[in-house]
Amino acid sequence: MLSSAVVARPVVRPVAIPVYEWLPWLAFAGFVLLFLLYMVGSEQGALSLFGGSYVHEWMHDSRHLLGFPCH
Repeated sequence: MLSSAVVARPVVRPVAIPVYEWLPWLAFAGFVLLFLLYMVGSEQGALSLFGGSYVHEWMHDSRHLLGFPCH
């Protein structure tokens, strides 16, 4: 007759992260995403934050790469 030993396994419990700890990171990520959306979507012409045409050209190429409508 075979006998098997009962092995106690530890119970894995998820760590609870309070909302007040991740809320600032969520707000920061939202700000960064909105800034990136502005940069890709409308960094050109009269709304330009940066002078010259280098940033405009990089953003224009990014629009084409991401399939963002530009012209």
